Amino acid sequence: MTSINVLGVPHAYDLTAATASPSVLVFIHGWLLSRRYWQPLIERLSPDYQCLSYDLRGFGESQCSSSYHQRSLSSATAELRDSAIASPKASKYTPAAYAQDLAVLLKQLNISNAWLVGHSLGGSIALWAGHQLPDAVKGVICLNAGGGIYLKEEFERFRSAGAKILRFRPRWFAQLPLIDLLFSRATVARPIERVWGRQRVIDFVVANPQAALGALLDSTTEAEVHHLPHVVSRLQQPVYFMAGAEDTVMEPKYVRHLASFHPTFRVCGDNVIEISNCGHMAMVEQPDTVVTQLRAIVARHEVQEQVTPR
Repeated sequence: MTSINVLGVPHAYDLTAATASPSVLVFIHGWLLSRRYWQPLIERLSPDYQCLSYDLRGFGESQCSSSYHQRSLSSATAELRDSAIASPKASKYTPAAYAQDLAVLLKQLNISNAWLVGHSLGGSIALWAGHQLPDAVKGVICLNAGGGIYLKEEFERFRSAGAKILRFRPRWFAQLPLIDLLFSRATVARPIERVWGRQRVIDFVVANPQAALGALLDSTTEAEVHHLPHVVSRLQQPVYFMAGAEDTVMEPKYVRHLASFHPTFRVCGDNVIEISNCGHMAMVEQPDTVVTQLRAIVARHEVQEQVTPR
């Protein structure tokens, strides 16, 4: 694990060796997760593509100091201004704010030819980053990510339940017998390997309280949900969505709805790929299928760029 300072917060990341391909695949995890879940994909893809995975601010090993949350808004705004990346929102935990973190990270690592691969909340962050960095981001691929429809009662129940869950996360929770089995069955079509259940328990327990709650609440406001389709509609890069056929967290119909705002959707959903026997954790449930689709998408657009550079 390597760490790099991004706007005052150390970010843990892994970067594989460069390859003959000009594209760098950048993996962005979802809420209460970490960069670990991308390892099955990176092991398969790194011989052909340089791969970057990192922990979002406040999650995994990218932990914020207590003083970070006490800083004034003016201090945070000044840091963003100094980074030469305009801040569209004041909150530190919106998808747009996390996209700003990514922008700084890519700049510091000298990555200017990125394909962003985002899971769930990471998909929203990837879409925002594609909007903020039209030159550096060559395309966006969302896994188990969609939305754009605000259902008031359902969102209020989701936000309330999420906030309650976050209140009870003592460290000893991770030591409960068989708790990993419970987490290996949550939100997936079939039980995943226990190692991933164990990782989910660890990430659930260690997530920073302010970041976990802030990311939950700031990404599910009515304004944020309604604005995401506008972000997608303005993206000039190729954008693809992979949906789990049995995903109960982000059902395929909501994935298709968000995908429909991008020009590549056309009439039949040309930019949507539905994966059978898959729930909300596509990268560990169906890694071979995801890798096959990623390779095909990136390779196709690399060929197109060679013929007609953007």
